[in-house]
Amino acid sequence: MNGTALITGGQRGIGLGIARALDTAGMQVVLTSEKDGNDPEVHTALAQLSDRAMYLAHDLRQPERVRALFDAVEARAGAVTCLVSNAGVPAPVRGDMLDVTPDSFDFVMDVNLRGGFFLAQETARRMLAGKTSTPSSIVFVTSVSASMVSVERSEYCISKSAASMMASLFAARLAGDGIGVFELRPGIIETDMTAAVRDRYDPMIADGFVPAKRWGQPEDIGKTVRALVSGDLAYSTGSVIPVDGGLSIQRL
Repeated sequence: MNGTALITGGQRGIGLGIARALDTAGMQVVLTSEKDGNDPEVHTALAQLSDRAMYLAHDLRQPERVRALFDAVEARAGAVTCLVSNAGVPAPVRGDMLDVTPDSFDFVMDVNLRGGFFLAQETARRMLAGKTSTPSSIVFVTSVSASMVSVERSEYCISKSAASMMASLFAARLAGDGIGVFELRPGIIETDMTAAVRDRYDPMIADGFVPAKRWGQPEDIGKTVRALVSGDLAYSTGSVIPVDGGLSIQRL
């Protein structure tokens, strides 16, 4: 598989699972997050990938730096043919939605929504300006929380629901130009971010809360992204794909 994939939040968890899948498929993988390139987490991630993988720091809360990020990617790895908009933050504090503060709300929106929008916008502009024979795609990693309510983390759910609309908007805008846009909705995925709630979810999953009766793995998301960015599903642009072991299926 040819092309260059830019993966936000690619240094850990779901993002790293996606990076491993695309790297194994032969893509040039560029990871990005707000962390410094010397951070141990970044080194650990790159050690799991081929020598062609690289890392560039970028804070999604600084959309004015997006052009500089793409200039750096293009200089080192060529034009981006695939954006995986994966980075996101949870609600800083779980609790009563009546207690959510403006600072907490704005922090989540800045990363999960505003930062993701302007990164995708620049991606689309550059894809349109420099079309190649390599399939072009944008994949938004949202969450089952785009449609499933968790009142103790309202700002997160709102951000993911809005991100779902963002994915639809980009899909409609870019469909005529042959750029595939997809939304993935992970369920309960086993990462360091969910480690704190493992004891809560283990018995629920075993009792059938997740029909597949297991935790999702970052590799589950990675395999799905790999299929989408191949170009084989280009006519399915705009699709919303749950990767949740059946969690979001309506049941009695």
